[in-house]
Amino acid sequence: MSSPLYAAFCLPSSPYLSKFSRYRVTCCSGSQQKYVASDLKLALHDVLDSIGTDTTFAREAREGFYSQIKRLSNVERETSISINKCVDLGKTALHIAAEDDSLISHSSVPLPVDAFISRLDDLSVGYCPHYSSGFRSSPESVLESIERYLFDKKGFRRTNARNQLIEPRSLYLHSVLTHRTGSAVMLSLIYSEILKMLRIWGLIDFDVEISFPLDLYSLPRGYQKQKSKDSDQPHIITVQMLLEEILRNLKNAFWPFQHDRSRSLFLRAARAANCIDQLNSGDSGL
Repeated sequence: MSSPLYAAFCLPSSPYLSKFSRYRVTCCSGSQQKYVASDLKLALHDVLDSIGTDTTFAREAREGFYSQIKRLSNVERETSISINKCVDLGKTALHIAAEDDSLISHSSVPLPVDAFISRLDDLSVGYCPHYSSGFRSSPESVLESIERYLFDKKGFRRTNARNQLIEPRSLYLHSVLTHRTGSAVMLSLIYSEILKMLRIWGLIDFDVEISFPLDLYSLPRGYQKQKSKDSDQPHIITVQMLLEEILRNLKNAFWPFQHDRSRSLFLRAARAANCIDQLNSGDSGL
């Protein structure tokens, strides 16, 4: 990991952490209250501005992210990503990428979100020649055809979850669209965006669920909602699950203080507090 990237996430007010907490509060409330950009409390951005770093593009990206997730109600956040009509998930994921790109690269231009939205649309358009009218009587055939197109013809493949720490580009939608290698959650998002466009065009007239792979190697798979079983429910990707997974993956990849997950949160907090007390008393104890 390059030193500028590592340093960017050593700050306690990491953009991933503040995004995550903001998302949790907003989505759980289901509030219809109207907010404006000035309501956002962006401590990290304020600090960077104070030391001469321009955060204009980062703030715009955060506002774009927030403008999407504030639409979620309690019901909508539990809606399957392939059925969701409330939030533009592709645009939301690109706003996350745009903010981090601005803060890390200090680019003089913002990440072209609209251009990458066009790439998503082009993927959907590119599938159309592979569609057959005979598929209407067989939802399974449609889904198998989409998966052959996405994972075989277009060559999208999954990054091993263990490699995400050393291949962070697999966690950003714009990079996945460029390099065609991504995390399971990013591939699920791209799959759902194709389904969304095909439904708009009238090529799909049935509801689809996307099954999220729980191992390190499998690809996301679609199946007809009407044929889902209760045992499939934990594997279905909802809007909230997808957004949380995107942010959780970024935090795990970039947050420099990785703790022993085999220990309870209480014991880890107690140990951290004990270390601080020892440091304050002049005894490092490390």
